[in-house]
Amino acid sequence: MTTPRPPGAPDRRTRILLADDHALVRRGVRLILDSEPDLTVVAEAADGAEAVARARAGDIDLAILDIAMPRLTGLQAARELSRLQPDLRILILTMYDNEEYFFEALKAGAGGYVLKSVADRDLVEACRSAMRDEPFIYPGAETALIRKYLDLAGQGRPVPDRAITEREEEILKLVAEGHTSKQIGDLLFISAKTVERHRANLLRKLGMRDRLDLTRYAIRVGLIEP
Repeated sequence: MTTPRPPGAPDRRTRILLADDHALVRRGVRLILDSEPDLTVVAEAADGAEAVARARAGDIDLAILDIAMPRLTGLQAARELSRLQPDLRILILTMYDNEEYFFEALKAGAGGYVLKSVADRDLVEACRSAMRDEPFIYPGAETALIRKYLDLAGQGRPVPDRAITEREEEILKLVAEGHTSKQIGDLLFISAKTVERHRANLLRKLGMRDRLDLTRYAIRVGLIEP
């Protein structure tokens, strides 16, 4: 149970934004965090775009973002928040024990990557590490880091570039979710014609024919859930 603060004492707890599109997951994670004397969830969001808006509007120290969310993924939201609020600490919470997502999370500005399967064990320490500006690397990811470094060093090549741009990734996700070009344009504050141009570039770059191919690709790379 959380120890109550003495009357008039300042609240020095870390103020957390929790973003996950599943209410039950948010409830369970909130129970874990709010039971700690130095942590408190002060805002929740059900998708990545809402998370960005809540973080910008509120007094937040730490954002915990699920990877697979509607509108904006946790990685997309992390990139946006890193640009808008460079002092905000970010953790990625995910069910995917996946090297690619792990490295993308680090590149997006996250200070840690926590698996949902062991959140009850790792999340509190990850929050405290983030607030100390120390990276949190879940057990197993250290092996991935070393293996990737050795592979790249052995082949004498740099980390490969992204296949598509961040804007194209945003549009790919929204197309796969079934939004029209006009709806996507309204969400991203660009014209429907610009959306169509990005969509054509996506098809060309990825060697695909139609929206169904794009949707399958979006599922495969974790932008949307099947």
